[in-house]
Amino acid sequence: MSIQGVQGSVKTYVVGIIICLILTFLPYYMVVHALLPANYLVAAIVSFAVIQALVQLILFLHLGDEDHPRWNLMAFLFMALVLVIIVLGSLWIMYSLNQRTMEGM
Repeated sequence: MSIQGVQGSVKTYVVGIIICLILTFLPYYMVVHALLPANYLVAAIVSFAVIQALVQLILFLHLGDEDHPRWNLMAFLFMALVLVIIVLGSLWIMYSLNQRTMEGM
């Protein structure tokens, strides 16, 4: 097996890791130095996280570079749907339990 690997080149991985490190340390710097108000800071952190997820999907998981990109995209979308259902369902259950147990206070 060559140094390039099966899917991507070393250059692609190095560029990906540098972009991911920047997208990690930039929000950290923003939080430590309180560069934005709290609401804007949360929105900035979430947007950096979404951008980083897209970078990882494209550069590391090679989403879109495969022979059958439709099947991989469908599997990814199904995984995202299941994740959203689990997270929103858990938040709904926790909110409901909080309302039921904290009535007397």
